[in-house]
Amino acid sequence: MKLVYTHENRLLVELAKSKLDVAGIAAFLKNEYAQGATGELAPHQAWPELWIERDRDYERAMQLLQAGEDSGVEWSCPGCGERNGAAFDYCWHCGHVRPAG
Repeated sequence: MKLVYTHENRLLVELAKSKLDVAGIAAFLKNEYAQGATGELAPHQAWPELWIERDRDYERAMQLLQAGEDSGVEWSCPGCGERNGAAFDYCWHCGHVRPAG
């Protein structure tokens, strides 16, 4: 087991897990509900964590997660021209797939 991602925002950690799930990489969350312990623990110790089950998947998991960070810019849909946030892989307006690159 190896830690591959942690963040104070639980939603971002769950999105990262979803990306690994789609790629067939077995992963699980730790500290999922630990934010209620903030005050008893240092805040960063209560952040949700994403762990992979098999060490051999570490490099691939890191590549997938880093690729997501690189796409942190808005994009225009080639189908309808709508501006979409960096988190969208499909146009929220027409459903067109985000262009590669």
